[in-house]
Amino acid sequence: MRENGLLSLMYNHQTRKYGSSIGPQGKKAMNRLNRRFNTDRPYQKMVTDVSEYRYGDMSQDERIYLSPIKDLCTGEIVSYNISDHPTTDFVMKPLIELINKRPTLNYRMTVHSDQGIQYQTNTWRQTLKKLHIFQSMSRWATCLDNASMESFFHTMKAELYYDHHYQTKQEVIKAMKEWIVYYNQYRIRHKLKGKTPIEYRNLALGKIA
Repeated sequence: MRENGLLSLMYNHQTRKYGSSIGPQGKKAMNRLNRRFNTDRPYQKMVTDVSEYRYGDMSQDERIYLSPIKDLCTGEIVSYNISDHPTTDFVMKPLIELINKRPTLNYRMTVHSDQGIQYQTNTWRQTLKKLHIFQSMSRWATCLDNASMESFFHTMKAELYYDHHYQTKQEVIKAMKEWIVYYNQYRIRHKLKGKTPIEYRNLALGKIA
């Protein structure tokens, strides 16, 4: 691409990032993950965050929020939620879904996030503690500590969002749900030896069993 003067403008696109750490501060967790993003065990290292998507008349500031949980072993979006408001209940829904989906395994799970106020609440922290799940948080204003989740958001927005203007909330939600299905079930990855995230997850769990 460099030799032929080709430039990918879409993947260089930058938008304002949703500031999830703005608000009443609770208790923060240590950075257990510490940028160790690699693992060969499904459901061992999970990352999450919140991203903002706009639609309709931009002057009206209409927006929705996406909260996915990604498995660092497979890249699969194991669970997610879409809502008008980035509340604690909003991020708790995909966490509970993850907990219910995870099979019985002989190792503990770590859930890593940024320092968003939702992840500092007693509801989030005590749910993890009760189920013996390690909580991990990025350092303040250090997005590279959650680079894998940031990379997912960037890929999703580059392919789904930057080159489109969705008129209604229903339109953008439909596009988001369809893209996540494509990402999990049909998008093969070189890192996964030519398999999709779900195919690789099933293969990895089979080896553990």
